Amino acid sequence: MGANRLARLRATLDRRQPDLRVLMEEVHKPHNLSAILRTCDATGVFQAHAVLPGRELEIHRHCSAGAGRWVRAVTHDDIQQGIQALQAEGLRVYAAHQSPQSVDFRQIDYTRPMAVLMGAERWGVSAAAAAAVDGHLTVPMMGLVESLNVSVAAAVILFEAQRQREAAGFYDAPRLDPETYRVTLFEWLHPRLAEHCRVRGLPYPALDEDGDPIRSSNASRA
Repeated sequence: MGANRLARLRATLDRRQPDLRVLMEEVHKPHNLSAILRTCDATGVFQAHAVLPGRELEIHRHCSAGAGRWVRAVTHDDIQQGIQALQAEGLRVYAAHQSPQSVDFRQIDYTRPMAVLMGAERWGVSAAAAAAVDGHLTVPMMGLVESLNVSVAAAVILFEAQRQREAAGFYDAPRLDPETYRVTLFEWLHPRLAEHCRVRGLPYPALDEDGDPIRSSNASRA
């Protein structure tokens, strides 16, 4: 294992934000999904969520620049379940949605545990989702078009979240719990061996100081 690669992966994990999420409601175009995941990686989002009834999460490697490997993706059967799952973790969910209750996205306190809900490309956030979330935010528009592309809007919002969290020191020390950190680092370093262990129901081997698996009788390199 190269020392530089190990150091880079550790530095990235050290900045991951477990309590900043994105929830995508039927964002079905692969290039938009991929672009949002790329922004998640860039801003330190650890986990993204998607609701895609009847479809699989499809990621374009060109658009995501490989971010699909570095950002954990969770799918939900429907938007109500997705919102409730995030709220059950203690996150407030804000929908990017124009309504009388909407506030400028820069007025939101992104240092609190929260998730940003992005709606479908053509229809936006559904009425059911808009009613279930904790608040609405909007990106002010000064031109003739009414809204941004969903992946662009997600980037604008997430980089404001990054700005606030960086000012508050949220990227200065690891925020993932030790077990999540250990498991994620192993999966990033050794994806084939991780899959080998998952298929066989085996625990991940411990890693030595160089990031290499410590051999045992239960697992071997795939």
